[in-house]
Amino acid sequence: MKILHNPRCGKSRQCLAFLENNHQEFTIIKYLENPLSINEIKNLLKKLNLPAIELVRTKESIWIDNYKSKKMTKEEIIKAIADNPILMERPIVIKDNKAFIARDNEKLNLLI
Repeated sequence: MKILHNPRCGKSRQCLAFLENNHQEFTIIKYLENPLSINEIKNLLKKLNLPAIELVRTKESIWIDNYKSKKMTKEEIIKAIADNPILMERPIVIKDNKAFIARDNEKLNLLI
């Protein structure tokens, strides 16, 4: 299991704590320090089974200032995320060929 993690995010820290408290083994990927490539984002979207826009934190100032008012294709959204990894929702848990945005413990309970 892998977790795309931002240490400054409370939900992301909560997710880590939940996994640790339930004795789950996982690898932490600090995606702000090691941004995902365009291909990695595309693969992640397949695992999430979500449209690209649902991976975006639309309240981030970078999004509001640079992208919100534009009509964007899937490819353009993916490039925006690759160029600005802070735009990606978090935390994301990846297990095998599935992934989900783990903003609540209910989803995490499905793993254990």
